[in-house]
Amino acid sequence: MDTKNLKIVNKPVIKIDAMGLACGEPVFTDDVDFQGLLCGKILWSPHAHAEIKKIDVSDALKVPGVKAVLTYKDLPRVPHTTAGQGYPEPSPYDTYTLDSKVRFVGDRVAAVAAETPEAAHEALSKIKVEYKLLPAVFDTFEAMKDGAPVIHDEPDSKNIPDAKHNIAAKFDFEVKNGEWFKEADFVLEHSWKIPYLQHCALEPHVTIASFDHFGRLVLRTSTQVPFHVRRIVAQALNIPVKKIRVIKPRIGGGFGSKQEVLLEDITAALALKTGRPVKIEYTRRETFVSSRTRHPSTVRMKAGVKKDGTITDAEMEITLNTGAYGSHALTVMMCAGSHTLPFYKIKNNIRFIGRSVYTNMPVSGAYRGYGATQGFFAWDCLMDMMAEKIGMDPVEFRRRNYIRLGEGSPVFKAMGEGREGVEQVITSTGLFEAIDKGLAEIKWKEKSAKYREQTGPIRRGLGMACMMQGSGIPEVDMASATIKMNEDGSFNLLIGATDLGTGSDTILAQIAAEVLGVKTGDMIVYSSDTDLTPFDVGAYASSTTFISGGAVKKTAEKVREMIIEVAAKILDAKKEDLRLEGGKVVSKTGASCLLSEVANTSLYYYDQHQITASASHFAHTSPPPFQANFVEVEVDTETGKIKILDYVSCVDCGTAVNPTLAEGQNDGAVLNGISHTLSEEMEFSSNGTPLNASFRRYKIFSSADTPPVRTFIIPSWEPNGPFGAKSVSEIGINGPLPAVANAVHNAVGIRLFDAPFTPDKVLAALKKAK
Repeated sequence: MDTKNLKIVNKPVIKIDAMGLACGEPVFTDDVDFQGLLCGKILWSPHAHAEIKKIDVSDALKVPGVKAVLTYKDLPRVPHTTAGQGYPEPSPYDTYTLDSKVRFVGDRVAAVAAETPEAAHEALSKIKVEYKLLPAVFDTFEAMKDGAPVIHDEPDSKNIPDAKHNIAAKFDFEVKNGEWFKEADFVLEHSWKIPYLQHCALEPHVTIASFDHFGRLVLRTSTQVPFHVRRIVAQALNIPVKKIRVIKPRIGGGFGSKQEVLLEDITAALALKTGRPVKIEYTRRETFVSSRTRHPSTVRMKAGVKKDGTITDAEMEITLNTGAYGSHALTVMMCAGSHTLPFYKIKNNIRFIGRSVYTNMPVSGAYRGYGATQGFFAWDCLMDMMAEKIGMDPVEFRRRNYIRLGEGSPVFKAMGEGREGVEQVITSTGLFEAIDKGLAEIKWKEKSAKYREQTGPIRRGLGMACMMQGSGIPEVDMASATIKMNEDGSFNLLIGATDLGTGSDTILAQIAAEVLGVKTGDMIVYSSDTDLTPFDVGAYASSTTFISGGAVKKTAEKVREMIIEVAAKILDAKKEDLRLEGGKVVSKTGASCLLSEVANTSLYYYDQHQITASASHFAHTSPPPFQANFVEVEVDTETGKIKILDYVSCVDCGTAVNPTLAEGQNDGAVLNGISHTLSEEMEFSSNGTPLNASFRRYKIFSSADTPPVRTFIIPSWEPNGPFGAKSVSEIGINGPLPAVANAVHNAVGIRLFDAPFTPDKVLAALKKAK
């Protein structure tokens, strides 16, 4: 099958929520009024590592308007993880809703619910806490040494592989087919670093806990994982799952930060204590200090290469700073290897060494790219370095060493997410077409020749980087959908999938509409509500189009069969002679009936029944999207400033269900990566206190800073995806760091290994190179 017969899929349909969002309709978590709503606030730790010896809340409770003050004494002590992942979660159970020990500046100490924000703040100021300060450790390599402060010494935490050395997760893997580096003509080794980074979603974390008419707890929350939230809150507070309903309204961005249970448990605890609805909303500062970040990383690479361009051996060692708790500690580390290593043809030996390490720093978590960002920064810079070492054109070197159609890798099976992976081969790829398109668009050949003889302080250069990602987690991710037919021939599409602003509601409606032969406007989409919509793991791992889309397609196909069953009676025709088209059921003879007639016939006449169906979907494979990135930069050797003149990103995401939305998704991911590359970095004092926890001091690219970014969709057909689709959501963020690093080397001859590439680092590297 190909795209030529598609009528709705692969078309630039307008987002179904576009007009509402543009007109400011009240759709987000906080856009509701609750009678008697209390304001919840949290007291944060000022210390990086301390025991709470004594805590006195008596004065706080006397503040007028204060309805509850909670400490660790008031809540069940249940070790759990805040990582919103499938059960059993692969992250360690090392977190408590409130604890008697704090492990980073910004850790929870107590929580207050009051009639007004002012009363809540006053109550926080009156909580008296006596701490016993403990030695703290902030560096991952120091934390792993014998005698380092042990951050998780509590006896009831679970699944920590080496608490004494602060190792929250580890994984080693090796393929050995000979003596290491024996065949290599050259062996290269270096390390690359990425710092603490913030997601910076426009909508902060916010949760409202209330009660329905049956006394059940209702959590209206900005989350990527409503079903995981329900399960984890039930676990943390010892409440039956059936007593909790989670509603996900529209979300103002997540980028991984909302694949967590950050506020839901403590907000629920305050509501249960007071019997009143409670809202907690992070301020921007709290988002920086106390939510989640990208895992800072050190990636050491050692690789052997022959003069003919063969990569003989590769050793990849990654050390992640997971901060005070191990949210996503194992899986981010695994993805750093599982998304990168299979991409390259390595002839003899492969080794992966991974460690996620506790420190007394903010908690790392899921972030768009999910480890692949850290891995590809090292890998694709190394590709350039190897090509240079053997004197081969970097484009030609890459073409020789990338995985191709029909090829597999032992890494696919060895490295899963928290368990063994799944063996697979590449079933679709547009990578080499993407490289050709990018070379032409950036004018690689012409400009490479032009820039070869530059002089003066301003130099220009070109760089490239290629990568792959995944489409969900094979044999782990699962989604389901329900479709119900209405009298007028429209359909309700109920999905647990979580639209974060990406447009997934729209593309899932397109998939259903394509099967049912109607317009997207005939699909009424509702997502996600744990009482009303079927299960879905949530929006992460680039899974929604591939996994949730598969569930929607299966469901629509079931409904189509039910429609044809009824229409065959109406038209007195054979079922195999009927098809759905243009809101009708059409026979080979030319006879037809409207879908509304089918609906009314099923509801009111023959064999009365509701046309409705549900289906679930999981996958045995995770077909990777591919991407080729090309960038042209200008480097001022006197100021150290890097300016991006052009950025070309060519993406193979299979069949783009909605090309306009796919391009927009990639544009945003690329800009996110460019901002990482040139300016973003969280800064800390010597005791672990964040120093730039605001948009005034944390330097993120705004629309005014956006350089020219051009996305090109390179079509392919993924046989395992709905209408040939793969994912597109995350891959774009991984390209800018290595592509810009390679371009800077092309321009001025220096290698940058430590992100972000700020002017001072560029000047230091230039000085060192002289």
